[in-house]
Amino acid sequence: MAEDKEKNVKNDPGLATIDKIISLCKRRGFIFPGSEIYGGFANSWDYGPVGVELKNNIKQLWWKRFVKQRDDIVGIDAALIMNPKVWEASGHVATFSDPLVECKKCHGRFRADQLDGVCPNCGGKDFGEPKQFNLMFRTFIGPAEDQANVAYFRPETAQAMFVDFKNVLQTTRKKLPFGIAQIGKAFRNEITPGNFIFRTREFEQMEIEYFIPKPARDEDWRSFFDKWVEEMYGWMEMVGIDTGKVSKLEVPEDELAHYSKRTIDFEFEFPFGVKELYGLAYRTDFDLKNHYKEAPYKEDEEGDAFWPHVIEPTWGVDRTVLAVLASAYKEEGDRIVLKLNPKVAPYKVAVFPLLKNKPELVEKARGIYNDLKKDFMTAWDDRGNVGKRYYAQDEIGTPFCITVDFDSLTDERVTVRDRDTMEQERIDIADLKSWLNKKLNK
Repeated sequence: MAEDKEKNVKNDPGLATIDKIISLCKRRGFIFPGSEIYGGFANSWDYGPVGVELKNNIKQLWWKRFVKQRDDIVGIDAALIMNPKVWEASGHVATFSDPLVECKKCHGRFRADQLDGVCPNCGGKDFGEPKQFNLMFRTFIGPAEDQANVAYFRPETAQAMFVDFKNVLQTTRKKLPFGIAQIGKAFRNEITPGNFIFRTREFEQMEIEYFIPKPARDEDWRSFFDKWVEEMYGWMEMVGIDTGKVSKLEVPEDELAHYSKRTIDFEFEFPFGVKELYGLAYRTDFDLKNHYKEAPYKEDEEGDAFWPHVIEPTWGVDRTVLAVLASAYKEEGDRIVLKLNPKVAPYKVAVFPLLKNKPELVEKARGIYNDLKKDFMTAWDDRGNVGKRYYAQDEIGTPFCITVDFDSLTDERVTVRDRDTMEQERIDIADLKSWLNKKLNK
């Protein structure tokens, strides 16, 4: 992938800044600093009760769209630690590194290709010679910590899909074109991680290796590539990413990864700059040739075996979460609201008794809450006044809030308040589920 390009972002006080997003995430239970009670741990973040629901909703929506609802893609879930020979064959042991330099004044270490001749820590301008720094995390298998027992935490999810290609082929009997999908953790010992959850050492990917016939003509692979460009834009619209803040960067030939013939970076206007969100690469037959000495695919028994080519769309889970939050964050008067797509919103509905010290209201509201949570992720809130509860749910992104009042005890109706419009409507309790289903599945 090409390095992220720094670009200016319009300074609009109504837009989300990274500090505002971090504050909201901690305040409402989306994301916490990792190991905080011990002073934290650099670029380590934990997803809280609300954040894990948002993250899981995104992953489940992705899996549904690209695996469950398609006949040409199947999924796997591979091991985090693989045979070290995988990473030798893929080129990661030899080439997966960054140039590292050390400031002679403060001894800070930085990526040489991201410095402008000045140390960002102390302003010094005297650096040592660049040294290559391998990004893979090492570990050891077995009791002895020596070179013979070295293994690596995977730096990407892709290689498992190439290594398992033949097993998937034999068990599913898929014909080209078809894809293998995976969601999983990857680990990179980044020199300059940062910008909240944008770049971390431990991250999660949603990735597809889409195998196509060996192209007879250049336009043969380009047609598949173009279809995946459309699919990636379709995904962004579905999940609630503002595509008006998305641009395509054609990675120059001299900056392409060693395996790629063409790569597009989908860049997003994050609060801290325009940076890479997703990637789409044409990897040719590079990977399968490295892992399989004999061609692994035949179209039929009579045909010649060959190495399929690969189109690879890649989505970062954490970057998706951040782009979704930045797209949904709004300041309207004295309230902050996350206008999340209901499909990914952590809670679909919240239920309130008008007053927590009135047993008859609490009992009625509890009955509605217990019934709704069988079908919807439902929040319960009886703290403070109703107005404060509305604003709290707005910050979480809950699409609808239901209030049980004294009239509800006699007319069997409740007040439902819309997050985006703040309009309120009286709905029959008996109709709540069907009403919510209709609204949430537009």
